[in-house]
Amino acid sequence: MKLLCSFVLVAASVFVTNCFAEESVDAKSLDFGDYSSSTLTTKGWDAYNAKKYKVAVAYAKECIDRYGKEAVAMQNELDAPVPSSDKDAVQSKWALNDVGTCYFIMGQAFEKLEQTDEAIKVYKKLLKDVPFAQCWDPQGWFWKPADAAKKQVKILEFQKLEDE
Repeated sequence: MKLLCSFVLVAASVFVTNCFAEESVDAKSLDFGDYSSSTLTTKGWDAYNAKKYKVAVAYAKECIDRYGKEAVAMQNELDAPVPSSDKDAVQSKWALNDVGTCYFIMGQAFEKLEQTDEAIKVYKKLLKDVPFAQCWDPQGWFWKPADAAKKQVKILEFQKLEDE
């Protein structure tokens, strides 16, 4: 199982690296702050909300690269999502939540960049590897990036069929 997880993470890293290679953002010029998963996730959201989609991808990629292995380990410890009513328990799965959120941010950014195939791949990676991730909404509740990703995959795949 460890070998399979390692392979999956290497494949994900190669995929994300290849996607990032197409971007014109110089990651060395970005401020990654303290490199914590929460900082990288926040910076990814901030860049996305500022319509700096390539920068959002860079922050999300950094979080996934640094914390993806721990996120998958946390996912594998669970048989079901942590109840969203237990805020402390949800927050204890910090890597799972931040990596899942970063996959979602990346998918959203790829959509805005009109890179539909990349968005679908990232959403499917989220659904496969970290489906129990949860994200805190500033309005006061947790939501599940996997639920939103499922909807986006259906929409994007349908649009691709219509375009053919």
